Amino acid sequence: MNAAIQFNDVSLTYGPETDLVKVLNSISFSVNDDEIVSIVGPSGSGKTSIIMLAAGLERATQGSIKIHGQEITGVKENELSDIRRKNIGIVFQSFYLIPNLTALENVLLSLEANQKYNLDSEAKSLLDEFGLSHRINHLPSELSGGEQQRVAIARALINRPKIILADEPTGNLDSANSNTMIDLLFDYSRKSKTSLVLVTHNNPLAERCDRIIELKDGKIA
Repeated sequence: MNAAIQFNDVSLTYGPETDLVKVLNSISFSVNDDEIVSIVGPSGSGKTSIIMLAAGLERATQGSIKIHGQEITGVKENELSDIRRKNIGIVFQSFYLIPNLTALENVLLSLEANQKYNLDSEAKSLLDEFGLSHRINHLPSELSGGEQQRVAIARALINRPKIILADEPTGNLDSANSNTMIDLLFDYSRKSKTSLVLVTHNNPLAERCDRIIELKDGKIA
């Protein structure tokens, strides 16, 4: 069985050889189907870069990255986008909601990007599951921070991804909203047997995961 995510000897560098910045140095690990994995480490250790590489939003300098057995390093951008659409949902620390669209429209936008239409009922059902049925017609500016993040999660999950990548998703939330949001992600991952990779500085949250990957200076500690 192929791993959901597989990094093999992956490095990421920026700049010319005379002034090379090494972000990741020969990283190798895998994440299994229905596994919840946290990535921890100090700022600048390369945590977010792993999320960006797994999502195909960054290109590795060397090494191999596979998503459900499909190689994503070196593939053309249109093929990479197709792999991302079919497999991955991303939750960021910032919500990145479109300000002039309602909560429902922000979620539907993700469906349209994946060429799925006329699924209003599915989007409404997911927002209802997240306790937002009374807020579907509100703009982001009319929602609290916790409500905006729940909309962002719904947008990431509406396409039923096989992998969820979450980069410091509780960073802009208070403790109560953080716990609610993490419970939503964990419950969805367990019920749907979806892989969840979570970047966090929160040690108690990391310890809730099946496995912890610790980074230091661009390497697995």
